[in-house]
Amino acid sequence: MLFVRHAGTPGMRAARFPANEDPDPSSLSRAPALRADRVWSAPSTAAVRTAVAMGLEPVVADVLAEADCGRWRGLAYAEVAEREPEALARWLSDPHATPHGGESLAALAARVAGWLEGMRAEPSGVVVCDVGVIRAALGHALGLPPLAAARFDLAPLSTTELTATRDGWRVAHVNRKVPS
Repeated sequence: MLFVRHAGTPGMRAARFPANEDPDPSSLSRAPALRADRVWSAPSTAAVRTAVAMGLEPVVADVLAEADCGRWRGLAYAEVAEREPEALARWLSDPHATPHGGESLAALAARVAGWLEGMRAEPSGVVVCDVGVIRAALGHALGLPPLAAARFDLAPLSTTELTATRDGWRVAHVNRKVPS
């Protein structure tokens, strides 16, 4: 299963919590063509538009959505740290916390793990999505808790590949440039 992080967005450049926004045209223009028989996309505009720019025809899957950041959606991390330091600290230290009123990292991890396990029978295809989903998939493959999996840095348009084994998932590569 090849995961592709969607093209960069204005919010990514501004260090903001994820919001549904268009990808940067300059980032999107660097999305190389890929071929795949099975393609899924997160429902975010950036993910869908990235998949289409790569010449793919994705099935939009809500299960592949980024975690809902509730009232923090679109806010700068620095702004949240200034306004709600205790809530942010709780969210950064407790994978079950939802001080923003959205979805916890633990819930995201469980959702992605369930989808991945359902894919083990036919484990090939491309997934274009947001960073949190890829981190959750890596966490599931490696048996990492959500906060440890959040330590992976994944560049826009990078790929992460997981291969199914008899006992779970193996990590083939992480944060690799999309092949041209």
